Amino acid sequence: MTDEDRAIQEKARRFVDEELIPHELEAEMNAGQLPRDVIERQQAKLRELGLWSINMPRDLGGTELTSFQQVLVSEQIGRVTNGLGWVLHTGPEWAVGVFTADQVDRYLKPMVAGDKRECYAITEPNAGSDVDAIEATARREGGDYLLNGTKWHVTSFNKAEVVFFQAKLAGGPKAGSHALFIVDIPSEGLRMVRAPAYSHTYADQHAILEFEDVRVPAANLIGDEGGGMDFTYAWFRYERLMIAARCCGAAERLIEEATAFAKERVQFGQPIMSYQAIQHMLADSLTELWAARLMTYRLGREIDEGVDLKVQHAHCSMAKLYASEMANRVADRAVQIFGGRGYMRENVAERFYRELRVDRIWEGTSEIQRNIIADQLAKRGAGTLAG
Repeated sequence: MTDEDRAIQEKARRFVDEELIPHELEAEMNAGQLPRDVIERQQAKLRELGLWSINMPRDLGGTELTSFQQVLVSEQIGRVTNGLGWVLHTGPEWAVGVFTADQVDRYLKPMVAGDKRECYAITEPNAGSDVDAIEATARREGGDYLLNGTKWHVTSFNKAEVVFFQAKLAGGPKAGSHALFIVDIPSEGLRMVRAPAYSHTYADQHAILEFEDVRVPAANLIGDEGGGMDFTYAWFRYERLMIAARCCGAAERLIEEATAFAKERVQFGQPIMSYQAIQHMLADSLTELWAARLMTYRLGREIDEGVDLKVQHAHCSMAKLYASEMANRVADRAVQIFGGRGYMRENVAERFYRELRVDRIWEGTSEIQRNIIADQLAKRGAGTLAG
């Protein structure tokens, strides 16, 4: 790493240690919520540190860190529970060069500034891993589109002013192909059906939404008709890389906490760290973390180097697959090392044990990642993907 990389990493680590971790238990016991003044202070600190909109161009108001530097920051954010790291704002990087000038002014610049937050309405009751199975529709009517459909797991809807809605076109020359739209919150015909309770304790809800003849102007179509999947894939690549980075951070925190406990916890007259069963769990955890970190760091650098997009896509799947499953194994071992304490909500291992499970599901399940990897292996060979 360069001196600049290390400085960015240290800034992010210090922010997490001083501004986020001290509030974990408060958030856990209050449905993930923190007082407004605490959040505003955290946001101001991020701006002061140059860690706001780290993935967005400077000419739009972002910090424009490299992909590798973004990995370093996200890894540190992963060390905190309860979704408190989501205070670090990152906008839709995939929209740069895609949004029209009007969309940039009305939506993208406010998103970068933090004045508007976005959420994604893609998943449906009958369309999860199989995105092409979505039943939501967009029908052209004069200068507008009418949007209809039910969407599930719309993360952060309760904090958003904009929702990206993915649909299939109904009618016209591109009928049946995908399109992506910008929908303002609130909009007539858009309603939240409910906000289910999930395993983790986050302030951000994952709502079920109903779109009933929601009318949006044609100016809110993103890109061209039929281009919706391209933008979704770009978003998936970015999210899969950052999930891998956050999982590395979570694993590091778990290993540190479990090791410190094992050194102090005395049973049968000696610290449990002296027992081989505990040593082996920690040794396996550290080895797997190192492997995941090397993979994730390398992927960040190769994106900066501009390697082939298909190779990036496969490597993002590989990093997410390995890092997410690694972090879940580490969390399970940490709970075991803490024993009964590891089953208490006030314990970091218990919270991570619940929270990390979803990283093997969202933005593509582990099984879908394996499908992507195997497909690219068949097309490109092991030498290209693992060379």
